[in-house]
Amino acid sequence: LCDICVHPSRDKRLLCVVESPADVLAVESSGSYRGQYFVLMGHLSPIDGIGPDELGLDNLAGRIQNNEFDELILATNPTVEGEATAHYIYDLCKESEMQVTRIAHGVPIGGELEYVDGNTLAHSLSGRQKFRS
Repeated sequence: LCDICVHPSRDKRLLCVVESPADVLAVESSGSYRGQYFVLMGHLSPIDGIGPDELGLDNLAGRIQNNEFDELILATNPTVEGEATAHYIYDLCKESEMQVTRIAHGVPIGGELEYVDGNTLAHSLSGRQKFRS
């Protein structure tokens, strides 16, 4: 475990799965996450010869089976490979009682709609939420 994850203030029942150490730093910079991390060091990419073994997913599967977490947050990138990786990990969790969530994707705060690509906008529209004041 890294220095972040071993800190006593971290919520040991919450796990965020990311693709890289840079992603850990990005999540940490938000100041809104207090759990632990599992860093994949990549994503599934069969064409590049990267499968579950190369990402250490057997280690993650063991931790899932041991019921170490109440929630697992899938924070892989919104790419084809990132989505495939998220789905694979979700399948590992099917027998578990823990909640599996996915980070939201969409229009960035401060962004203007005219500059957002169509796929991102479509994803944002399909994932819209009730307005809260």
